[in-house]
Amino acid sequence: MVINGFNSNRYALRELIYSSAVAVSSAINYAHQLFDHITQPDLFMWNIMIRGSAQSANPLLALSVYNQMEKLSVWPDNYTFPFVLKACTKLHWVNAGTVIHGKVEKHGFASNTFARNTLIYFHANCGDLRVARALFDGEAKSHVVAWSALTAGYARRGQLSVARQLFDEMPVKDLFSWNVMITGYVKQGKMESARVLFDEVPKRDVVTWNAMISGYVLAGLNEQALEMFEEMRSVGERPDEVTILSLLSACADSGALDVGEKMHCSLLEMGNGDLSIIVCNALIDMYAKCGSIERAFKVFRSMREKEVTSWNSIILGLAFHGHSEESICLFEEMRRMKIRPNEITFVGVLVACSHAGNVDQGRKYYKVMTDEYNIEPNIKHNGCMVDMFGRAGLLNEAFKFVDSMKVEPNAIIWRTLLGACRVHGNVEMGRRANERLLKLRWDASGDYVLLSNIYASEGEWDGVERTRKLMDNNRVRKEPACSLLEADNRTFMHFLSDSKPKRIK
Repeated sequence: MVINGFNSNRYALRELIYSSAVAVSSAINYAHQLFDHITQPDLFMWNIMIRGSAQSANPLLALSVYNQMEKLSVWPDNYTFPFVLKACTKLHWVNAGTVIHGKVEKHGFASNTFARNTLIYFHANCGDLRVARALFDGEAKSHVVAWSALTAGYARRGQLSVARQLFDEMPVKDLFSWNVMITGYVKQGKMESARVLFDEVPKRDVVTWNAMISGYVLAGLNEQALEMFEEMRSVGERPDEVTILSLLSACADSGALDVGEKMHCSLLEMGNGDLSIIVCNALIDMYAKCGSIERAFKVFRSMREKEVTSWNSIILGLAFHGHSEESICLFEEMRRMKIRPNEITFVGVLVACSHAGNVDQGRKYYKVMTDEYNIEPNIKHNGCMVDMFGRAGLLNEAFKFVDSMKVEPNAIIWRTLLGACRVHGNVEMGRRANERLLKLRWDASGDYVLLSNIYASEGEWDGVERTRKLMDNNRVRKEPACSLLEADNRTFMHFLSDSKPKRIK
């Protein structure tokens, strides 16, 4: 096209702009470069650029194109404003969307079905629900898109009772409406209601399945999530990246390494030789949390492109599993490659120093974080430092560090100190940590047990008795210890007080 005169063929220009702005989702920046070289773009090209920009990861570009269009006095049509309104909805720019609503009225497109439905969608999702309802209570009631838009608005704003009423009254329910209602119940943790609707959907798509799977994962019901995935595969529904990410999270939380490996194989079977960064990060996290550090490291090294989140995933995974030296070596490699670490990176580095007992190195990296990278230490960084001092037996330095913290120490930090006092047999400091801990939370039995154990290890049985009496006075009960056992595809729970395990599944 360039050789033959870039602006000479209007039809070819239209096809090229459509392909780069809409058809190929990752090419929007290239589309803008092309568009800047078109001498006289027609209205179709303007609309396509607004549409593609609105659908992109940076919807602000759509408003920029529209403003440029206005400055050049290009007259819009009934397709222009819906695309701009979708960008405003994604950005949650209420004021800008309200201004565009005024322009819709000014240009005489308020009665246009496409424009009116998009206005309902905008106001229902981030504008004024009363306006959305007023626009709906006219001719819009004859269009399923309007019903879906208003239902989605109420559901996403947490007004599920109103959304459900609209949903039940809909003359025709499209799949979008079913998915919106299921997602609404999922977001409020109402998985039973979500499941009832899911079972009633006439025809499901991958979005329907993903809503349920992610809902179970968010609710901590990982086993149900994995069962839902098996059900999904049994009916021939092909999982997408969202499905796999939810399931990898479930595997990481439940330690289901075998299922996680199956997810990895499914990704490869789907023909995705080059996995996205976000999927690779999830695989690293899953393998690390399941204890398969070698596989986590293999995934990391196989990545062609890495972001700081990728480095964080492997550095944290190595650190938490005791591979402190490897974790710190990776951090130094990251610095040599001029990849700027963030606050999460330093949590991993400080954990590595703590687990390895490298106090001097920990002090050094804490200083590097603040002086070289201007990262303000948060409660997690401070907790790592307290843990590091405590593990090394530097209890005086640990208490001084806590006293010097700019942020208020939380219960985790005081419990870390209490645990360190238990390990190193320091009754006086343990008592001080426990006093501060009980001011923050008085009903955690483990805190009393820790202090009692400190007294017992030093033979101070009066202290043990006082601690037990304090528990009784505060009506704190210690939960009985138990173990979970798996055998012959059955799960048993064994309490310390039981003569034999009880089957629970």
